[in-house]
Amino acid sequence: MIGVDWRTPLDVAWRLVGDVAVQGNLDPTLLFAPRDGCSRGVDDVLRRAGGRPGHVFNLGHGILPGTPVEAVRTVVDHVHAKTGTA
Repeated sequence: MIGVDWRTPLDVAWRLVGDVAVQGNLDPTLLFAPRDGCSRGVDDVLRRAGGRPGHVFNLGHGILPGTPVEAVRTVVDHVHAKTGTA
């Protein structure tokens, strides 16, 4: 598994590293954005993942200090709703 920083688009990273599991890569500052901006960021990461096996949705470089817990819950709920996972 390779962790992908938020500054590298997920689909680009996958092309560079080949057929390996990838973890990432939502920009952690989006958790401070209004809910729609954060959801658009989640949707972009999921679109770039393309439903490939081996993708673990995560922040591109960890949770920043002061990140609102509710924003983290919103991201988790949105990922689950979009991917059908729980």
